[in-house]
Amino acid sequence: MDFLEAIDKRHTVRNYLDKDIEEDKLASLQEYIDEQNEESGLKMQLVSNDREAFGGLSVHYGTFEGVHSYIALIGKTSFENLEQLAGYYGEKCLLKAQTLGLNSCWIALTFNKRSVIDRCKILKGEKLVAIISIGYGKTQGFAHNGKSMSELSNISVDSPQWFKKGVECASKAPTARNQQRFYLELVGDSKVRLKNLGGEYSKIDFGIIKLHFELGAGVNNFQWID
Repeated sequence: MDFLEAIDKRHTVRNYLDKDIEEDKLASLQEYIDEQNEESGLKMQLVSNDREAFGGLSVHYGTFEGVHSYIALIGKTSFENLEQLAGYYGEKCLLKAQTLGLNSCWIALTFNKRSVIDRCKILKGEKLVAIISIGYGKTQGFAHNGKSMSELSNISVDSPQWFKKGVECASKAPTARNQQRFYLELVGDSKVRLKNLGGEYSKIDFGIIKLHFELGAGVNNFQWID
């Protein structure tokens, strides 16, 4: 399974089986996280068998159950675009987990932050941005209705195929409360502007959406512009 296939198959999962992740899968995911940390400068950390991080916590849109493992997204507070980096590289790790047969969920608030901090190595000048739960879901999750591609972009029948594919992949990106508060604009023949329309955790969403668009469109086909 490649990342494009993972995008199609992956859905948010909050309830997990009481089943440990195999050591070979943890090792493969850890190796990938190490590579992404090297590239990005982040300090993402894989934590397994932490049964306190979600104990008894719930939110109005659902309850987390059976979460034992997660990826903690940590980076230097001096990074001006820390949340965007966490979104971009965290989503890469999430998709890697999907290719290994694991389910996942982005989580920014509804977890025991003290337990996560106790399990992770967070140095002075570093910040825990969010976490991504991973494990074997009780289900594979479900697709949610979202905005149309025409609502999310200036796509038209004349748009190049790479732009159409990029918008399609971006439309499947997880965003806070599934609000999809972004807009992709094709400028000229090969330039793309991603507009952040604000909202809760929009900076993290921005990084996730950029990755999805790049995976669909192909980074050699366009140039990002402000």
